[in-house]
This record gives sequence, C-alpha cells and structure tokens, in this order.
Amino acid sequence: MANSTSGPILGCIADDFTGATDLASQLVSAGMRTLQTIGIPDTPLEAGVDAVVVALKSRTIPASEAIKQSIQALDWLREQGCEQFYFKYCSTFDSTPAGNIGPVTEALMEALDTDFTDACPALPANRRSVFNGYLFANGVLLNESGMQDHPLTPMTDANLVRVLGAQTTREIGLIDYATLRQGDAAVTARIEALKADGIGIAICDAIDNEDLFVLARACRDLPLVTAGSGLALGLPANVADRLNHRQDAARLEPIAGREAVLSGSCSRATLAQIDHAKQHMPSFHLDAQALHDDYASVVDAALACAEAHFQAHADDDGGPVLIYASAAPEEVRQAQQRLGVQEAGELVERALADIASELVSRLGVRRLLVAGGETSGAVVSALGVQGLRIGESIDPGVPWTTTLGTEAPLALALKSGNFGATDFMTKAWKLMP
Repeated sequence: MANSTSGPILGCIADDFTGATDLASQLVSAGMRTLQTIGIPDTPLEAGVDAVVVALKSRTIPASEAIKQSIQALDWLREQGCEQFYFKYCSTFDSTPAGNIGPVTEALMEALDTDFTDACPALPANRRSVFNGYLFANGVLLNESGMQDHPLTPMTDANLVRVLGAQTTREIGLIDYATLRQGDAAVTARIEALKADGIGIAICDAIDNEDLFVLARACRDLPLVTAGSGLALGLPANVADRLNHRQDAARLEPIAGREAVLSGSCSRATLAQIDHAKQHMPSFHLDAQALHDDYASVVDAALACAEAHFQAHADDDGGPVLIYASAAPEEVRQAQQRLGVQEAGELVERALADIASELVSRLGVRRLLVAGGETSGAVVSALGVQGLRIGESIDPGVPWTTTLGTEAPLALALKSGNFGATDFMTKAWKLMP
C-alpha cells in the first residue's frame, strides 16, 4: 500500500504489545487514524494514517537491546515523515531497577538531539495518577497496589523522580500539580525554567484528563514525549486541522468466526476477570510444571477442550472458550522456584502461542481476546501479524483491532494485564464491530 501524501504526523514506540494497542486506542478515540505495527515493518504504510505505533517487546530485555530496537524504530518512523515522537511505557511505570525506561528515553533524546523531555505515566481512566511525583494505582501508592509482587518488574518505590533518576544520567525534575492547574502557559514556563537549570527529564503530575490536556498543549513543540497512554488523549488536538479521518478514525470491517480467550497475565485485574469468565464459558488451565513435564500432552488437552466446545455448538454461536495460564502470585513464585523465572515464563508463552496457531489454522477461530503483554507478544508473533487497524474500545485502553499480514483477517483484542473491568472477557464480544 502506498504512503499517504502527507505521511503520518506522530510516530510512537511502545515497549510492549498491549501497551502499543492501549496507546493506539487513545489516539483513535481522539480522532487520529492509527496503524499499529508489530515490530519494524518492511512494507509501505497504509494511506491516510495520522499516527503509527511500533510495538516492540522491549520492556524486560537487556537495556542495550532495548535501546537498539528503539533506535531502529525511531529511524524507521523518521523515514515515514513523522514529526513528533512518543515513547510509550506502562501506566505503572514498570521497569527493572536498571531500566529500561530511563536508558531508552536517554537514547531517544540523544538521537533526536533534544535536551529535554517529559515523563508522565498517568492514566486517570484506569486509576493511574501522579501527585508530587508519586505514582498511585487504584488509589494507593504504586508499591502498595500489587505491583510490588509483579513477577518480572516488581515496583517497590512510588517516587518516580527517584526511580527514573536511578536509570539515567540526566537530571530529573518535577512539574507539579499546582503548576498544571495554572494552565499550559505556566507549564511551558516551568519547562523553560527546568531546562535553564540543566534538568533533562521532568516527571509530570496528572490527576485527571484535564491535566493531561494541559500537558499535551505544553508539549506541542517537544521533539520527544514519553508517557503512558494518557497523554495521547491531548496530542491530536495540537494538529486537529491536519487529521484525515476525525469522524471515522475507529471504523473497522466486521469479522465473523469462532471465539477464544487466551490469558497469561497474573495481575489482580486479570485474575478477577478469569474468575468471572469461568462462570460463562468452558475453560482450561495451563500449569507451568505440567507443561515442563509433558508439553505436548498439555497443549493437546487444551485444544481438545476448545474443539469439544466448538463441535457441541456447530450449529449455533456457543461463544468463546477460555484457555489460561494465569495464577495467583504465590503459585507463580512456586513455579519460578522450581523451573526458574525465565523458563516458567517462556513455557507459558510458547504454549499459548502454539495454541493460538492451532485455534486459528485448524479450529476456525477468527476472534481472539489475549490478556497480558508478554502473552500478546508471543501470540501475535505466532500468528504472523504484521500490523493492526485500531477500532473502538471495549474498556479504556483496550480496543478491538483487525489484523494485517495474516492469511485471513482476524479480530484481536490485546489486553494489558491490569486493564479492564471484571466482566471484560464476557462483554467484549458484544462490542465487536
């Protein structure tokens, strides 16, 4: 497909697949027609796209590799004609103690020859807010929210100035709530003052969406912004007169077929969603130890559960089947102790990816809901997805999408583990295009 005459305006780099979809959803809701790519594409862009989100899987890999992939994505986005760039990370700011948020931000700043950027993970719609530099999730400090128990990126400090300061050589400052409430002119003045003091990155408070709109206006001329997906709500307004499809940015073609839910996330939100979904659909639990002992038999059993459900409803819509590896934190820790953190995670991801491939190629599944960033990355890679068109949201940050590059188009919803209401896995199907 040929490039649009003007090219995309905003180029985005996301550090995981569900985060990319979350960001793309926010841009679409604000009137930007958005294409999400899976990794760095080698095909031309679709015409009429206002924003491009490159989905990487760089959150927990070594910092050097995360920097390499992010710079490659930046180079490609610059080649497409993008004018402003957005580094997207999770609204829980999850990162290893040494990165990768800080090192990637610093590398992007150097590549763009800019001496200042923001850092704002706030996403009020999902109860992520920043106040006086402290990140709150679901009304409590981040390190009391459950994120302190995350198996890959445990967050034990809610003070983002401290967290980011430990990951970068840049001086870290703060644009506080009081400044934001004075409007974008006050924020712009604060940015100039911080720059004069040698501050390279400013943590930005945000309590509600209005704060994010103010911040977005103040960031209009920054070459690089870094944030969760919340800031994306305000950026399209900066270029409203240049957008191609403000009224139908979320339009998707409907896709019919069998349905399945795949989950590898162990977040509290996802565990509650699974408990609810199990009351409404057949389910199969993947156990990491069982996969280690007899991988093929466990995968075959999961597929047999799905096939039996589909055959029982050959003449009607029986709804989705749920296949999940999600487990409570203590169960996860026990599996990690027995198998090793890396092996336990890789086993689950490989199993869900293999199951997804069989569901699509052999059992006729065309509509998939996937929970968890790592799981989503494994699944879309296994399915050969090259890109996603972004549609309407199911819950904040989680849209339905349709695939590019697959043999037949698929409908996909890629859900960050922490996102979505308790009934997410059941109501999603009623909200499809």
